[in-house]
Amino acid sequence: MLAAVAPMPVNGLDAIAGYIGAGNAKGLSTHFDSFVQLTIDGKEGTYSRKQAEAIMRDFFRQYPPKQFVIDHASDAGDGLTRYAIGSYVSGSKKFRTYVYLNKKGESLYIQELSFQHD
Repeated sequence: MLAAVAPMPVNGLDAIAGYIGAGNAKGLSTHFDSFVQLTIDGKEGTYSRKQAEAIMRDFFRQYPPKQFVIDHASDAGDGLTRYAIGSYVSGSKKFRTYVYLNKKGESLYIQELSFQHD
């Protein structure tokens, strides 16, 4: 399994990219806020950290990661939010991935995570 990250880490995204690239829902969930908006191939909802972890575990089981690459990552300009757009590949399927993070204290937490089939 390959996991690639932006050439210059964008405050926490390197670890998140590693967890996504490894299909590690438990590790990924450590970066979830208390509630996370998930969109997976058109199905959208807001879930608690534990629910979101279970949904991601099912997603990774159904679509095991072959490769994950962050194509673009940036600070949203306000110093409090960051986002990344990437490509998640599982077998012959490719998903456009979007991660939106919000700063709380000194840490960034995932507010939104989206996997949309290309």
